[in-house]
Amino acid sequence: MEYDRILVRYGELSTKGNNRKVFVRRLEKSVRQLLKDMPEVHISAERDRMFITLNGADYAVIMERLHLIFGIQSYSPVIKVERDIEAIKMMAVALFKRHFTEGKTFKVRTKRADKTFPFDTNDVNLMVGDAIFDAYNDDVEVSMRQPDIEITVEIRQEAAYLSSETVMGQGGMPVSSAGKAMLMLSGGIDSPVAGYLAMKRGVEIEAVHFYSPPYTSERAKQKAIDLTQKLTRYTGDIKIHLVPFTKIQETIKQRIPEGYIMTSTRRFMMRITDELRRQHGGLAIVNGESLGQVASQTMMSMLAINDVTSTPIIRPLITMDKNDIIKIAEEIDTFELSIQPFEDCCTIFTPKQPKTQPRLDKVERFESNVDFDTLIAEALANVETVVVSIESNTGADDAFEGLL
Repeated sequence: MEYDRILVRYGELSTKGNNRKVFVRRLEKSVRQLLKDMPEVHISAERDRMFITLNGADYAVIMERLHLIFGIQSYSPVIKVERDIEAIKMMAVALFKRHFTEGKTFKVRTKRADKTFPFDTNDVNLMVGDAIFDAYNDDVEVSMRQPDIEITVEIRQEAAYLSSETVMGQGGMPVSSAGKAMLMLSGGIDSPVAGYLAMKRGVEIEAVHFYSPPYTSERAKQKAIDLTQKLTRYTGDIKIHLVPFTKIQETIKQRIPEGYIMTSTRRFMMRITDELRRQHGGLAIVNGESLGQVASQTMMSMLAINDVTSTPIIRPLITMDKNDIIKIAEEIDTFELSIQPFEDCCTIFTPKQPKTQPRLDKVERFESNVDFDTLIAEALANVETVVVSIESNTGADDAFEGLL
C-alpha cells in the first residue's frame, strides 16, 4: 500500500470569491514549474483543492518541494478509494498500521465535501474508529486533542481520500499575485526577512543593493547576492540591481551637516530605488525598517525620507521585535549569512549623533545647495543588474525557470 496522490489545501485562497480561479491558476503554475522535472506527475487544480497524481513519482521529494511554495495552507499524501464505507474502513486500518506502536493514541477526522454521502462526519469518525479498535482488540486509545496518529478522511463527489500525514505549508498568496515591488536589500538581518514576508503576500520582488567601493568590499556585494539567492528558493529567479553609491555618499559627507547625513543618505537611496521601480514596472518599494530600531527609523525620520516619493512603501517588519525578526531569519536560513562582518554602505559614514527627529525643511535646504541630480543620473547609468538563480543544492535546480 503506497500513497498515490498528494492533496493540496489552499487556505486563504478559498476566501477570494469570484477571483479565486485567478489565484488558483497562479498557484497551479508555481507547482507545475516546481515539478516540471517530473513529467509523470499529473496536476489537477480544482476550486478548493489541488490533486497531484504521482504515477510512480517519489511523494517524499514532492512533499519537500511543496513546502517552499507560497499559497499552500497544508498538504497530505493520500490514497484514493471508492465512496464506500467498508473500503474507507479497510484503508484507514491499513494506514493506521503504518504508524502504530504500543502506547500511541489516535483520532479520526472526516471532511464531507459531498453532502450526498449517506453518512455524516460523526458517523464516519465513529465507524472508522470502531474498525481500528476492532483490528487492534481495543489495545489503542483515542486522544481528541493531541493524538499521536491522525487519520483524515475527505469525501468528495468522485471518491474518498485517506491520509495519516498532514504537513503545514508556507501559507500566504501565490507568487506574483500581488504585483511587483523593489526590495531595498542591505547586507543586514532585516531586509531579507522583509523580502520573504512580502513575497509571502504574493509580491514579486526585484532587489536593489547599494555599494560604495572602496569603503565597502566585493565580499559585501557578494553577500547581498547570496542573500538574494536564499530568497529564490521560494519564488525562482530574482533580479538584483547593484547601484554604485560612492560619489553620492562622499558628497553627502562633505556637504551635508553631520546630524543629517543618515537622513540624506536614505533619501537618495529611496530616490534611486523609486526610479528603478519606474524603469522596471514595479508598483511599490519594500524595506526592512522596524519602528524605532535605529535613528533613521523613527516616525520623523521616515516622514523626511518618504517625502522624496509618492510610491507606496511596504514595511513588513514595522512593528516587529528584533528577536522575532531574527527567528524568521533563522527559519529562512539568512541569519548566519546576514551577520557576516562585511560592512555595507548603510553603516559607513555613520554620524556619532544622528538626528532622530530631522526636520524636512532643513534637509531639503541642505540638499538644494548641491547638484545631486547629476550624481543620481550617473549612478543609475552604471547600475549592474544580475539575475540570481535558485540554489543548486535544493534538489530542484531550474524548477522555477520562467515562473515570474
